[in-house]
Amino acid sequence: MVQVCVNGTRGSRDGAVVPLSPEAIAESAAAAVAAGATDVHVHPKTPCGQDTLSPRVLAATLEAVRARVPVPVGVTTGAWAEPGPAARVARVRSWTVLPDHASVNWHEPGAEEVAAALVERGVGVEAGLWSGTDGPALFLRSPLGPKVLRVLAEVTDTDPATAADSAHALLADLGTAHGRPVLLHGEDAGAWPVLRLAGRLGLATRIGLEDTLFLPDGHRAASNAELITAGLAQWAPARRGGV
Repeated sequence: MVQVCVNGTRGSRDGAVVPLSPEAIAESAAAAVAAGATDVHVHPKTPCGQDTLSPRVLAATLEAVRARVPVPVGVTTGAWAEPGPAARVARVRSWTVLPDHASVNWHEPGAEEVAAALVERGVGVEAGLWSGTDGPALFLRSPLGPKVLRVLAEVTDTDPATAADSAHALLADLGTAHGRPVLLHGEDAGAWPVLRLAGRLGLATRIGLEDTLFLPDGHRAASNAELITAGLAQWAPARRGGV
């Protein structure tokens, strides 16, 4: 599994290549899936480019993407998109169109309640476990752990020289991760070393403009599809021991 993370918290300041509107997100996701992505993660945006959990915006985004791709589509529930745990739970319960899955950052206040609301609605939970936080420890104690769709092992170390070591440490902290599948990924300059490590370990991964704006050779990426193509070229050989 290689997931495309289409936009993340990035906005217009990061360049026109980052898709913000439902139509632009759908077009970018479709091109990435055509390039080989097997799952989509998006951040629905307000007209001014801010992340939101609004049911109206989420519905428009999901409908646009699903009209273009045949793979599962997920969204964020990050605290920055809706301050306040109770407000995030209320947003989840107000959604009129449901994603296939949604990420929940376990170190954020209210993560358990948000995850429970998603499970109640039949939405798969991606447990976002960030290195350098108490998220992994909280997740391992959580009664919801065995119920999540997968674990997102998110390496926040952006130093390419140490990101892989940080990934190993995070995976060690996770142990068996309640027996759930693990998707390992990094960010910014740490994205590519961690992606290659995921390949060597036989783990799912993700790549896209949320995680990095740059290709492995340092050139700026022109699209999510270009990042997926480059990601598969590095992840697949690593699985065969070639990188």
